[in-house]
Amino acid sequence: MNWTLIAQVPLLVIGCWLFTAYLITGFPTLRGKRICLLIAHPDDEAMFFAPSVIALTQQSLGNQLFILCLSSGDADGLGQTRKTELVKSALMLGVTSAEHVVVVEDERFPDSMTKNWDAKEISKVLAHYFAPKIAVTPTNRAPEALIDVVITFDAKGVSGHPNHVSLYHGAKAFLGSLMQRHKGWECPVKLYTLTSTNVVRKYSTIVDSMFTVLTCIWRTRDGKDFPSPVLAVSGPMGIRTAQLTMTTAHKSQMRWFRWGWIGVSRYMIVNDLVKVKP
Repeated sequence: MNWTLIAQVPLLVIGCWLFTAYLITGFPTLRGKRICLLIAHPDDEAMFFAPSVIALTQQSLGNQLFILCLSSGDADGLGQTRKTELVKSALMLGVTSAEHVVVVEDERFPDSMTKNWDAKEISKVLAHYFAPKIAVTPTNRAPEALIDVVITFDAKGVSGHPNHVSLYHGAKAFLGSLMQRHKGWECPVKLYTLTSTNVVRKYSTIVDSMFTVLTCIWRTRDGKDFPSPVLAVSGPMGIRTAQLTMTTAHKSQMRWFRWGWIGVSRYMIVNDLVKVKP
């Protein structure tokens, strides 16, 4: 057995990962957009969306990113602590102001592993914050919104958590409500969802960044202002930032299994956001 060759494999994998992180800097992305990251619990932004937040908040892109969290994660009575942790985490990841982080505490959205949230109620919350004139805009005018993009989980919710899955359906309902009285106009808000993967890819750390980029090369569509998919691959500094948001900002959530997550989950390293057709 050629041990020298085997020893070179990790170096090759690391080299390919760093190359993909560099390669995607030339890929189409979102620029000059008002973006809402819709999450279910404090720590979702770090555990699942950190590469996207880090990438999309780069000053050179001119985006403005808001985080709307529909629960304080109070299942264990730590709601107030977790709200504070979310703000700290968001600022570490690149969100420019604590005022751009909103946590909704409402009995309609309990932090629960067994309860689905009503899509219409989620839509109402999104409309309250980002489309306050939805009911009064004349039908002969284009619908109006205060954001251009919603980013959230896909229909599988990455982990299958019912609260995550509910966000997907709620975001789609929001886009539907925007267009309900405005047939024939273009929807002012685009929906992007985080791709769920199988368990092998989910825990394949930097290896999956190469697979994701290679597969996305063949399906990337420029789409002018709203390309799809939007890729984010973190380099060493980005990964370290994402890990620190968990270990220093979300201290209350650092149970044993989350140490494994921040060490080997591909979602700490790579995000592929796919634009959902209206």
